[in-house]
Amino acid sequence: MKFRRGAIVGLVGSVVFAGSVVTAGAQSLSEALALAYNNHPQLNAARASTRAADEGIGIAASAGRPKLNGSASYGFAETEITLRNSQGGLARSYDTRPGAIGITLVQPLYAGGSIEAGKAQAEAAVRAQRELLRTAEQQVLLAAATAFMDVIRDTALVGLQESNVKFLTEQVRAAKDRFGVGEGTQTDVAQATATYQLAISQLNAARAQLNASRAEFRQAVGKDPGKLTGADAVDRLMPKSMEAAAQASQSENPSVLAGLHNVDVATHNVKMLEGALLPQLGLQGSAGRNWDSSSYKTMNDARVSLQLTVPLYQGGGEYAKIRQAKEQLGAAKIQVDLARDTVRYNVVSAWGMLQAANASIAAYRAQVEATRLALNGVIEEQRVGQRTTLDVLNQQTSLITAQSNLVNAERSRIVGSFQLAAAIGRLDADHLRLKVTSYDPTAHYDAVKDKWIGLRTPDGR
Repeated sequence: MKFRRGAIVGLVGSVVFAGSVVTAGAQSLSEALALAYNNHPQLNAARASTRAADEGIGIAASAGRPKLNGSASYGFAETEITLRNSQGGLARSYDTRPGAIGITLVQPLYAGGSIEAGKAQAEAAVRAQRELLRTAEQQVLLAAATAFMDVIRDTALVGLQESNVKFLTEQVRAAKDRFGVGEGTQTDVAQATATYQLAISQLNAARAQLNASRAEFRQAVGKDPGKLTGADAVDRLMPKSMEAAAQASQSENPSVLAGLHNVDVATHNVKMLEGALLPQLGLQGSAGRNWDSSSYKTMNDARVSLQLTVPLYQGGGEYAKIRQAKEQLGAAKIQVDLARDTVRYNVVSAWGMLQAANASIAAYRAQVEATRLALNGVIEEQRVGQRTTLDVLNQQTSLITAQSNLVNAERSRIVGSFQLAAAIGRLDADHLRLKVTSYDPTAHYDAVKDKWIGLRTPDGR
């Protein structure tokens, strides 16, 4: 992505911020996006959620792994036995110290296909979460790019309003001078003063908007804006036509891809629940020792068995869960259709806005040039008495309006290109060629997918 000082900056010279100290080094859009990519809490939270989803692989696989349990017991028992005969009863008491230790191993062999379905479901959930991570990345980068351009736009608008105030200050002084020598009227002075006061209020409003945009920049990027350079649109990420862009979005937009993976999740969920209705086969082995300290008797025991369980009827809950899962599968498929329609709408809308901005820029540039020439002409005509002060004020207002419209159009052009890239699904660090170390979700996945034991996460927590 190429960055340069754009037309917005050119309208007001170098970009500086009223009431703030500007850093010596200029900050580019690429640098701002890199900061957001590395530090934004929303993106870091999405990465953590992706890592959490990776652990679902181990959870699903554990259903087919052996279960090993140990047990131990030690106690005290007092037994009293009474023997009765014709002479009466004879009572005897026995104190014992029974104990036992044992170990049990259970290995599922067949679970009706639910174990395999659970693993496949976990894999699909991981893929869906990775697409949600891409969605979060696009949202963060789009917000950062928008905030960057908003600061540049509002800085330019403040500059325009400041130049307007300076111009009108001179007009008020000139009107008063002409009135003082009898060449003007009190009306001219009043008109100039009223327009000047309006410009003061507009300047204050522009500065307030700039402060709000700076605060939004800090939220989106994580750092206060310094001296910002202009930026180009990301046209190289765009297909040649709107239809091509819409078609590309159907296979690249992370919302659509996440929906497709969620369909897989729901499909495997149905299979996993259906497996509960099929026979379950498992291998169980146990070994143990029992003893009684009072009699010094010990008994060792070891056994291995196959256990077959055939579900017959469990109250109907399993059937309800399957029907519920099938409805959830249907809902997931509908969500994919909704995502496709939404993405296509976003592409068409962004494409139209981008084309409108391109056309508007050319028109506004011509308007600015013509209005500036007209203003110079009106000022000269005023000096020879052919124009009034009101004519000059009106023409100055027209020039400021045209310049403001051009600033907004330039901002819309660049932000619109980022919006279109996001709608297609290409607004990420790799496509933008940001100077960052790209987050690789497969690194954590590979570290935990086959992990059988351990409490610490791969990063040591």
